[in-house]
Amino acid sequence: MKPMNQQERYEQMTNVPVSKLIPGLAIPTIISMLVTSIYNMADTFFVSQLGTSASGAVGITFSAMAMIQAIGFTFGTGSGNYVSRSLGDRNEDLAEKIASTGFFTAMGIGVFIMITGLLFLRQLVFFLGATDTIAPYAMDYARFILLAAPFMMSSFVMNNVLRSQGNALYSMIGITTGGILNMILDPILIFGMGMGISGAAVATMISQVTSFMILLAQSNGRSGCIRLRFKKFTPKWNLYGEILHAGLPSFCRQGLASVGIVTLNVLAGPYGDSAIAAMSIVNRFMMFINSALIGFGQGFQPVCGFNFGAKRYDRVLSAYWFCVKVAILMLSVFGVIAFVFSQPIITAFRREDMEVIAIGTVALRASLLTLPFQAWVIMVNMLTQSIGFGFRASLVAMGRQGLFLIPSLLILPKHLGILGIEIAQPVADVFTFILASFIAIQVIKELKTMSKMQTMVQTV
Repeated sequence: MKPMNQQERYEQMTNVPVSKLIPGLAIPTIISMLVTSIYNMADTFFVSQLGTSASGAVGITFSAMAMIQAIGFTFGTGSGNYVSRSLGDRNEDLAEKIASTGFFTAMGIGVFIMITGLLFLRQLVFFLGATDTIAPYAMDYARFILLAAPFMMSSFVMNNVLRSQGNALYSMIGITTGGILNMILDPILIFGMGMGISGAAVATMISQVTSFMILLAQSNGRSGCIRLRFKKFTPKWNLYGEILHAGLPSFCRQGLASVGIVTLNVLAGPYGDSAIAAMSIVNRFMMFINSALIGFGQGFQPVCGFNFGAKRYDRVLSAYWFCVKVAILMLSVFGVIAFVFSQPIITAFRREDMEVIAIGTVALRASLLTLPFQAWVIMVNMLTQSIGFGFRASLVAMGRQGLFLIPSLLILPKHLGILGIEIAQPVADVFTFILASFIAIQVIKELKTMSKMQTMVQTV
């Protein structure tokens, strides 16, 4: 199929019915997100066969990965949303500067994180909540994850910039190829070559570098795509301000997720390695379920950004309500199915440890009960972020992983013991739903007002 030029892409984004446009854009991103989550679960599954402490090490290192992802998503979503609004405003030169600046900045920060993390590796894993028995495994795993940090972070930028142009299929190719490669390499390196937990990390590193190379080739080798060129690198405060304003919600969400995971690991530590391992498995599985919704929402974001930039506020609202209905239905169905099979799901990861199964089953079922709330929260966050309402998007993003989760973790276990650890996230989800509802009502009113004013201008 012949690639679209920018004018054809503009016409598609601003005129095709949203009920047809969004699913078409979302299918590649859903596949990308599911594959990414599956290979994250594959790491947890294969490493869990090495023992409870090894399984816990994945949970410990995941908080470091969450921070790497937070910075990558900040520049990725910030650049992507700014690119889509610029293309909606027909400013292609600015879009190239934004994309190139986000890409090269993320690469530079990734190199800094890699060097610093490797120099202070032992201190890092204990800071992240490792116990004495988990620490050796965590160090072996984290070493290779840090080596992949520059590729991982800059890939987030390319992924989001491609999607922001409506080129989600090109993004999917890079992400899914790396993910499938990781799943193939995991058992080969862990068991076949006897590398243990280091094999899982090496597989992840190889997959990230592979995805990086494919995404770079897609960005710079496909006609109709915004190219990443160093001569377009524009490190100016006003441009960074726009990128960070749009990307801050992602940093709040992912960054506080990292802080939340560290807090969870530290507070679960007194209950033993089984508690850390169980919560690690639950977090990975919940990410898998949410990944389908996030992938669907990422099909909504470029439509939202394009039409907001084109002053088609009516289409922004139509797209939002369409996605809310699909999101709530999707997560409700997934939630019911997973609730019924919660114990077998946890057992599949750590069959030999009954304590992991008991803790994980309760935590998973509690989290599944709030899935419809999570659907609403995620869509409110994506709407506000895509149209550049950075502060309100940040509030929603901070709610689930910071404003409500961390206090829940600090308060509930003191009164409920391990049950407090298991239900902290669902409790945070309820409070975040309430906060997101207040913000959504306000934003929707503003969009309706803007739509009416734009209609009046056009009829004059």
